Amino acid sequence: MYAITGITGKVGGAMAQALLSAHQPVRAIVRDAEKGKALAEKGCEVAIADMDDVASLTAAFRGAEGVFILPPSNFDPAPGFPEARKGAATIRQALDAAAPGRVVCLSTVGAQAKQSNLLTQRTILEEALAGLTMPLTFLRPGWFLDNLQWDVESAQRDGIVHSFLQPADATFPMVSTEDVGRVAAELIQEPWTGTRIVELEGPRRVSPNDIAAAFGRVLGRIVRTQIVPREDWAALFRAQGMNDPVPRIQMLDGFNEGWITFEGEDASVLKGRVELDQVIRALVRGAR
Repeated sequence: MYAITGITGKVGGAMAQALLSAHQPVRAIVRDAEKGKALAEKGCEVAIADMDDVASLTAAFRGAEGVFILPPSNFDPAPGFPEARKGAATIRQALDAAAPGRVVCLSTVGAQAKQSNLLTQRTILEEALAGLTMPLTFLRPGWFLDNLQWDVESAQRDGIVHSFLQPADATFPMVSTEDVGRVAAELIQEPWTGTRIVELEGPRRVSPNDIAAAFGRVLGRIVRTQIVPREDWAALFRAQGMNDPVPRIQMLDGFNEGWITFEGEDASVLKGRVELDQVIRALVRGAR
């Protein structure tokens, strides 16, 4: 039995589908029974648990051959990341108590970075889970291509993709959530010992200009990149409702300056299958 947290999201959903297609038993960990109904109809066992509750998580993890950890994302954390620290401690306690056969934890590219930034929340989780007695894999994917859903409207309406990644011709490691879920499903079925880090990106690195060109191909119109000046970021993020834009700005700086990157050699980084155009085509179709 493979227990999956975050199963109602894109990564967890893709992972569950890959396991079910391989005729593997899946335990869907959800916060309320209503969300589990559709998953039960697909053949999943459903466990009700809250990521902040040790007892319910322990029960959901117990007896599993493998557990997939996908903590909730927090795009506006409090200073010092107290929410991430509390959540990581809860997950660690539940895993220690339940003692599943193995664990795959979704982390991020750049989790090894020493500079504080929005992705430090995943660094905190890695540090909390280090030393688990069962086999442990940290899956570190690149920037999610699926985040381009926020650019569909401006690309369609104005022919513009606004980019915080810069310069426009610089390439960055990106990957589809479909690839992340598929690889997570493969990894959790593998036998291994100790702790390992697996880094994952798409078939090729992507620049903001590549993204604009892909939108152009899918939409059948000219689409161009418009770089958002760094001096405008803080005010823009606050206008969007963020209390503290600093961690997000630090993350973007990390990508743009190159210190948020993969830890291993390029040859050791796994390559996904899903191309940029495929992701954008699906996002545009979904928006319609």
